[in-house]
Amino acid sequence: MSVRPILRWPDKRLKTPAIDVDVITDDIRAIWTDMVDTMEAMPGVGLAAVQIGVMQRLAVVDASNERGKAVLMANPEVLHASIEPRDHEEASPCLPGVSAKVTRPRAVTVRFLNAEGEVEERDFVGLWATSVQHQIDHLAGRMYFDRLSKMKRDMLLRKARKAV
Repeated sequence: MSVRPILRWPDKRLKTPAIDVDVITDDIRAIWTDMVDTMEAMPGVGLAAVQIGVMQRLAVVDASNERGKAVLMANPEVLHASIEPRDHEEASPCLPGVSAKVTRPRAVTVRFLNAEGEVEERDFVGLWATSVQHQIDHLAGRMYFDRLSKMKRDMLLRKARKAV
């Protein structure tokens, strides 16, 4: 379909929780297609609809080595998270030029509506789990740097402003 423009921080929509999707329609599937195209063009391993200005709880994730394995999710929610943490250097095209190490659960079980409109539960581990959690944060109006200490967040945002 098409690559859509990415919102840039501090756009208010990035701080606004998205609304639930009631039913999977062809319009929703078209948004997912654009999201996958946009994610591949970045390149990245995940994208939340709010990042392209669509205020619906939609996310795509593809952390596979070969690509083309995107998981399409509506209304994703974490049901279970592992106790074991995983550190990963996270970034967002919404705030280019910077990244930060974020600690999240190494594995999560997520419930979501899939492309057929069915409720699905799936386990994600490693980079897949990190990306899913990162997208769920976006859908809740949070950025990865919101998980940092105030000092680290302020330093990151100062650095981002200089990078522009």
